[in-house]
Formats: sequence, C-alpha cells, structure tokens
Amino acid sequence: MSTLYLASGSPRRSELLTQIGVPFITQSVPVDENPLPEESPCAYVERLARAKAQAGLAALADRRDAVVLGADTAVILDGRILGKPLDRDEALATLSALSGREHQVLTAVALASSVKISARVVSSRVSFRLLSRDEIEAYWATGEPRDKAGSYAIQGLAAVFVSQLQGSYSAVVGLPLCETAELLTEFAIPCWQPLPVHSQEGAGRG
Repeated sequence: MSTLYLASGSPRRSELLTQIGVPFITQSVPVDENPLPEESPCAYVERLARAKAQAGLAALADRRDAVVLGADTAVILDGRILGKPLDRDEALATLSALSGREHQVLTAVALASSVKISARVVSSRVSFRLLSRDEIEAYWATGEPRDKAGSYAIQGLAAVFVSQLQGSYSAVVGLPLCETAELLTEFAIPCWQPLPVHSQEGAGRG
C-alpha cells in the first residue's frame, strides 16, 4: 500500500484525516499563496491544492510508493477572497462584512503520486447571524481569528455565529471528507484503517 503524506501543517486537516481512519505523515512545504491576475477563486484554490501536493511529492527522496495530499480553503464574499487577517483592524472589518450575510467557502483537495494527480473542488455556503461590534472585538481577543481564512473558525468559537450551512461542514473546516475518501480510493488508499497511537511527523514541512 502507498504511504500518504499530508502536505499541510494544519492541525484541523490532520484531525479530519485521523477521523476517517487514514494514517499519514505530515510533510509541509512552502507554496506561494498569492492569487494570479484575473484568477477565479475556484481556479485559485485548485491551483494551490495541486501545487502543495506536487511540492510535497518533489521534496521526497523516494517517491515510488508515495501519495501526497494537498488542500486549500478560501472564504469568498462578493467575489473577493478573504485571506488570513494581517492585523486586528482587518479581522474586525472582515467579520463585520460577514455579519448578517451569506458567504461562500471553497475547498480544494488534490492527491499526487509519481504517475498522476487528481483534484476536487467543493463549494459550501455559510450564513452568519448579525454580529455586534462588542462580540466581534471579544472574538478577536480570544486569538482564534488570527491565522484563519475569513478570520473565523467554524469548528471553534465562531460556531455560534453560523445560522445556516449548505454543503460540506468538513470542507469548511479544511478538508472535504467525502471527496477526499473518493480520491484516496482512486489511489488505492482505504479509509477506516487501524491507526498508530501517536501520529508521525515527516522530515519536511509544507
């Protein structure tokens, strides 16, 4: 059976893969995440997922039995990609813009081996209730929004903001499990495997 590498340092993606019984080795590599000129959000997330998977594969000394998973998630409002906030003011502005509105979350997952690469893109719709300025500021003070696309984590404290979700919850968290399982099957990696007690860490990061 092939060895799966997760080209991500995200603890959320690690938890989701573990949830469906898939052993893996984390192997993060740097990828430029700046959008290209005139690039659509859908093309952007798929390109990054593929780039992460391919970069992870290229970093391995032995690729013969390796499969690398790359993923990327973007929060979209009015056609604009809302990335991780640069500072407090940007996070507060982002959360204020999301307040009382529906936005799109796009998540792409890609698997790459020495012979092929396949990818899926999943779109979900998330609605926020109206948020007061005080609770937006209180949420920022928790520290949770600092490294999150769209300045929030649906699996965390921001769950209380979400009034409706249409689509894949796991995709909004960071990895669409249904589509990921389909891709893993395509690469002959089954779900529901016995897992080691302690997760393993690979030599690389990306």
